[in-house]
Amino acid sequence: MAVVAHLGLGSNVGDRRAQLQAAVDGLAERGVATVASSSTYETDPVGDVLDQPAFLNACLAVATDLDPDALLAAAKDVERAMGRVTSGPEYVRHGPRAIDVDVLLYDSRAHAGERLTVPHPALLERRFVLIPLLELDFALATPDGTRLADALAALPVAEGVRRAGPALALPVG
Repeated sequence: MAVVAHLGLGSNVGDRRAQLQAAVDGLAERGVATVASSSTYETDPVGDVLDQPAFLNACLAVATDLDPDALLAAAKDVERAMGRVTSGPEYVRHGPRAIDVDVLLYDSRAHAGERLTVPHPALLERRFVLIPLLELDFALATPDGTRLADALAALPVAEGVRRAGPALALPVG
């Protein structure tokens, strides 16, 4: 039985919008149907590497029969197919990347596995994730009942998040 999960997408290399759209299409090829996309948002880099191009971010509501770990595997497979490097001398944690696909929420369930924790551990700390997620569903909450809108209201406004464009196209079929 399909569940609704929420994913975060980000890109700051090349044609950022095309990269996000390619990820939506790649997810569909792996049994992950996008049912809604937020608008796209240009966001300032956060984390360890601040001297890099701005990101384009969006969030998706997806329907899938995959369990949380299999959903993560599908997301990482999309990243690899799009050329994402996640190890070796070329890899820079929080550095520039063509695509990043994160599992943010999985239905209303918590999950703690070897490679995946849901909700995403940094979910409540990132304006660039909360704003597009709340665009999809203002009532979203974590499994423990923490309202995402309350988490956003508690964050400082310093992290730049600007609406950049319309929602990504949903795959046909």
